[in-house]
Amino acid sequence: MNRREFMQCAALLVSGAGVASVPFSLSAEQEQFLAAADNYNTGEANYFSDAQRRIVAAMAEVIIPRTDTPGAIDAGVPRFIELMVRDWLNDEERAIFEAGLKDIESRIPREFGASFDALDSDSQLAIMETLEEEASSSAWYRFGNVVRDFVSDAPFICQFKELTIHGFFTSERGSTEVLSFNMMPMSFDGDVPLDPGASTWAARIQS
Repeated sequence: MNRREFMQCAALLVSGAGVASVPFSLSAEQEQFLAAADNYNTGEANYFSDAQRRIVAAMAEVIIPRTDTPGAIDAGVPRFIELMVRDWLNDEERAIFEAGLKDIESRIPREFGASFDALDSDSQLAIMETLEEEASSSAWYRFGNVVRDFVSDAPFICQFKELTIHGFFTSERGSTEVLSFNMMPMSFDGDVPLDPGASTWAARIQS
């Protein structure tokens, strides 16, 4: 199973395979993996410390805050990130993520007098923007680089943003309460107009 196939499985397991019909064909290896992983989404996410979980939750909520629609925490994104870091990232990617998270955990209290999760929203946003500025030379930010494989050596903030967005929009709440999902099953229309202010379509159809 290649990394993209594993990511599809992990997204289904973490976000809930019963959310909607799968928008891609599963390989036999993927089907075997899913069949053997019934308890994956109900098992304990035991990779981060409690302090790190609070930081991850706060950072994810900065990226997708709760407004009149669910935020990252509402959609279970922090747990998704923890499981993906534990089970999906390779050793190099995991080392980058861990180093970035530990840096936030240790440096922010020294500079701001409190843990990231205890800061006000303006300070949290400023820190996230600084992380992006520091990572701006990464190929992850290359203009037009929107459909791509995971960039293995991407900086921590890039990994974090990608996992947050992926986790949110493959979750039940993200795909049903933020995206539109009421298109006709077994049909394709390449020119579906959106009402003013309407959200884009989800990649899957509610079952």
